[in-house]
Amino acid sequence: MYKKMFFMLVISAIFAAGFALAAQPYGANYTEVNSTTAPADQPQGHDAIAGNVTELNIFGYTTTQSWQGYFGNVSGTIQLADAQDKVMYNWSQTSAQGEVYVANQSSVSWSNIECFNFTSTTELNITQLESAFNINSDDVDGIDETFNLNDHPEFYVGTTKFTAGKCNNTKLYDENGAGTFYEVLLYDSSTKIPVYAAILSDDTTGFDGKTHDFELIVPEDGHNGDNSVTTYYFYLELNA
Repeated sequence: MYKKMFFMLVISAIFAAGFALAAQPYGANYTEVNSTTAPADQPQGHDAIAGNVTELNIFGYTTTQSWQGYFGNVSGTIQLADAQDKVMYNWSQTSAQGEVYVANQSSVSWSNIECFNFTSTTELNITQLESAFNINSDDVDGIDETFNLNDHPEFYVGTTKFTAGKCNNTKLYDENGAGTFYEVLLYDSSTKIPVYAAILSDDTTGFDGKTHDFELIVPEDGHNGDNSVTTYYFYLELNA
């Protein structure tokens, strides 16, 4: 009897350990605070004089028609709960550590996450991804022109380890225009979708001079007056 009970306890412990190891990002809730776009600059006037020929060096800004930006702060808890989401215990996180993930699917197979391969011949590649958002290969604000770095820190997606600089990444700006917030381009090979991963940076000064935990961008087609939308879904993974 005792041997049988001991065996059952060991099996239970093994299954519990297995579930604990199967860590993965969870769907995240959000509250939209504000959504804005850059205003058009006022034109500068020049007085034309008959008979004159004037050389001008002209500089200006045009808002991208290929990207949507997100930024903000993260809060949450690390919990111990059952399959009915009944909590046995939780630990409030006082500083943001982990990742925010964004994908245009409401279901991501986190065990099949890998680096996005720009030149793949069997999976979604950069040509196909840019074409989906009406981005030309030579656009200065294209996807490969944006995710053109390999200097992100080491991080995990669930139990999958990504060593420093393994994937293509970009760095979003602080108030001085310096790349500060890491965003990594990933790929779910089972659903054939890209996943955009923002590595959390707790209370870091962002592009607007205020402190944020993340900044990230996702592609969106606004070319030629296209006003249709792409729905993106947010996931969060907190680290202890």
